[in-house]
Amino acid sequence: MAKEIAGLIKLQIKGGAANPSPPVGPALGSKGINIMEFCKQFNARTQEKAGKILPVVITYYADKSFTFVVKTPPVAIQLLEASKLKSGSAEPNRKKVAEITWEQVKQIAEDKMTDLNCFTLESAMTMVAGTARSMGITVKGEFPNI
Repeated sequence: MAKEIAGLIKLQIKGGAANPSPPVGPALGSKGINIMEFCKQFNARTQEKAGKILPVVITYYADKSFTFVVKTPPVAIQLLEASKLKSGSAEPNRKKVAEITWEQVKQIAEDKMTDLNCFTLESAMTMVAGTARSMGITVKGEFPNI
């Protein structure tokens, strides 16, 4: 028989750096989940992505056990890495802070495709380009025909 799901917790944690301090400790402790067990498992699974912010969805059950799914880094974080910026523009409609190419947008879209709610690479690329636009990052050139 399947376990009864008690709820979901969504967190963003740096890869390989989960520890019992906030935000992890309070979020899991209030639900009665073993914090150290989660930290050990998460750090073991995310060693190769150390330092990158990774969204994680934790499903916890009525018997206090849990499972979790680690997702790909957010598009905004990947755009900041691609453009080598610390943060986006405070006024993205007036002040542009960087430029990226459609090739970089394509790489980010291919990486993030599993977590996006679209079916084609073109629509994923337009979603990534829209995020870039809202951060004050311009995309150079014409949209490529794929």
